[in-house]
Amino acid sequence: MKKIWLPMIIMMMIATGCVNKADNNINTKKEMVTINIPTAATTGTLYPLGSAIANLWNSELDYVKANAQASNGGIENLNLLQSGEAQVSMAVTSIMYESFKGEGIFEGKSNDKLRVIAGLYYNPNQVVVRRESGIDSLQDIAGKSFASGAPGSTTEVETKLHLQEAGIDYPDGLKTQFVGFTESIDLMRNKQLDGAWIMAGLPTAAVTEITTTASGKLISIEEDVIRGLQKKYPWYARVIIPAGTYEGQDQDITTTAIKMALFTTDDLSEEVVYDLTKTFWENIETLQTSNHALKGIKIEEAISDLAGLPLHQGAIQYYKEKGILE
Repeated sequence: MKKIWLPMIIMMMIATGCVNKADNNINTKKEMVTINIPTAATTGTLYPLGSAIANLWNSELDYVKANAQASNGGIENLNLLQSGEAQVSMAVTSIMYESFKGEGIFEGKSNDKLRVIAGLYYNPNQVVVRRESGIDSLQDIAGKSFASGAPGSTTEVETKLHLQEAGIDYPDGLKTQFVGFTESIDLMRNKQLDGAWIMAGLPTAAVTEITTTASGKLISIEEDVIRGLQKKYPWYARVIIPAGTYEGQDQDITTTAIKMALFTTDDLSEEVVYDLTKTFWENIETLQTSNHALKGIKIEEAISDLAGLPLHQGAIQYYKEKGILE
């Protein structure tokens, strides 16, 4: 009798183990996560960067379905995050701060679920004008036909703050055109526009096209304007756009810049954001080959100059593992 039951018991144990193993495989399989990534205009820096990040996450994380789309920029991106239509995006820390706090253009609608994945690079303001426009300073923009950026965009906010600091009655003190990068290129090429405000990483495709096909040039922002802005808004940095960045640029350009950051919502789990953060930094060299704005960024600077905004717990976990956070 013992000889009959022993093989049966062994077979039952094997079968039970197989079932448990199958159950474990089912339990450990991660649910698909859709991540929509609004970026900015297709001619700017964020669109190709967002597309590259989406492709990276799709190829490295089999449970992630990431999609990058063009948008009107940072302000729209933050609104889309708050409405749940976006899960990850990019913006400068100034408007991220206002969104988190419910201040400025976000007054009355604070997004306390906003979380940072990583600080990226400084995003410089670039004032590009036609050489024959007679514009050599911000004050010269008064009365001119000038593109301040698409309505509701980060660029439009930057135009407003800088021109007002320079003593210009914005928007009534100039012939304001509320258009984005792409429209500005054609208008300047057709001599229907004297200049445009562009805020994007270096080099920016739109600025390159304007300087090569529309007789465009960059102008510097005056030192007193920079100092005045820094007193009011501590997230501003004074930066130099090196000579030779664009065709025909034979001298350094002084301007302002704000840190660009990759952000998400607290609604995404710690595990998912950990994987997103880890995959991003472990493949940063691949991203840098096709995205000039990322050249030179270091993981050690991922948590600096974030205007006091909170990191996502998943990102915190990764940075602790790497010794960036204690």
